[in-house]
Amino acid sequence: MNVKETLTEVFQDVFDDDELELFDEMTAEDVEDWTSLTHIQLIVAVEKKFGVKFTTVEVMKLKNVGEFIALIEKKLA
Repeated sequence: MNVKETLTEVFQDVFDDDELELFDEMTAEDVEDWTSLTHIQLIVAVEKKFGVKFTTVEVMKLKNVGEFIALIEKKLA
């Protein structure tokens, strides 16, 4: 499973944007519709898709998409 490709699909679904491409330095400021509500929806969708759970602290520590990918990979290992 390619985490970045799968995560891209989740982002595209949550933000309803088939053109959305992820990059490691991407933050909420880079996505027009990224609000606190879509942030929660994104976390829940990622947990479901990958079959993992995140703690509040883990989510709060994330600085960008690259760190999110690394965290998912760590949970899957």
